[in-house]
Amino acid sequence: MPESGWNSKGAALSDKSAREEYGLTQEEILAAIREGRLQYRENHIHGNPYLRLLRAEIEALVKEKYGEPHLSRMKLQTELKSVRSQIRSLKTK
Repeated sequence: MPESGWNSKGAALSDKSAREEYGLTQEEILAAIREGRLQYRENHIHGNPYLRLLRAEIEALVKEKYGEPHLSRMKLQTELKSVRSQIRSLKTK
């Protein structure tokens, strides 16, 4: 896998973000890593470790495990959450 896959904006996400955005559990993520279906990198922020995962592989895992409708629904919910956050931000400004 080329380095650009990891360095492109939005191409990688943390395991916590994957759980929140796609409805996966930590166990599902770790099982997919053990099976070789997910690439990961270990990172640390302020001394706290986390896993960095490729978004495309997470989406493929979710699509395979739960189906396309679930993936679409989760993407829409994430987008809605972002829009609501922007609206709140604009209201405070």
